[in-house]
Amino acid sequence: MTNSSRAASLVADGQVVGLGTGRAAAAFIQALAERVRGGLRVRGVPTSEASAILARELGITLVSLNEVESLDLTVDGADEVDPQLNLIKGYGGALVREKIVAAASKKLVILVGEEKLVPALGTRGKIPVEVLPFGLASTSRHLLALGMKSQQRITDGKPLVTDNGNVILDCATGPIAQPTELEAAIRAIPGVVGTGLFLGMADLVLVQHGERTDELQRSPR
Repeated sequence: MTNSSRAASLVADGQVVGLGTGRAAAAFIQALAERVRGGLRVRGVPTSEASAILARELGITLVSLNEVESLDLTVDGADEVDPQLNLIKGYGGALVREKIVAAASKKLVILVGEEKLVPALGTRGKIPVEVLPFGLASTSRHLLALGMKSQQRITDGKPLVTDNGNVILDCATGPIAQPTELEAAIRAIPGVVGTGLFLGMADLVLVQHGERTDELQRSPR
């Protein structure tokens, strides 16, 4: 069983489900749609316009986050997972909406391949940070003062604009010794909307090892 199919099997009838963004999340949305075609009743809260389009095409009923008090679970991918199940997310550019939806969820399920498991966050060399376009150069200088050289993300020759109308700065980093302190320092910079550090949020990580799915469980929040 794939990790996306395993995640879809966790969804119960009548639940509200957060739909992440990226390849792993898209695979989950497709697996969930198969269960919907089989009679499962769910409502989805998408974390991006891309996920909303895919879910609608596959027949999943969507609602906005403002229409529900909480979500039963959210399923998403991640770019790094450390041994404590802390995450770096945002290589797909939807980090702020993903964090808002995850924080509103009773359970966060993360789907990754074994290559995303790292000994420490920052191992892959960057942290995405969503920032306001206004004052971009100033925000970049503040990040540099923290020792983080940043580069604006470019896609197809143009600056990437998020669904929130902001831009992404990819900040160079090495393994992070104190992620909680770094998260607080980045978020204190005027112009920063959110970071790709998702600390203490994941409850279950489903790791794809070939045809096998391993489950990494965190103690309940």
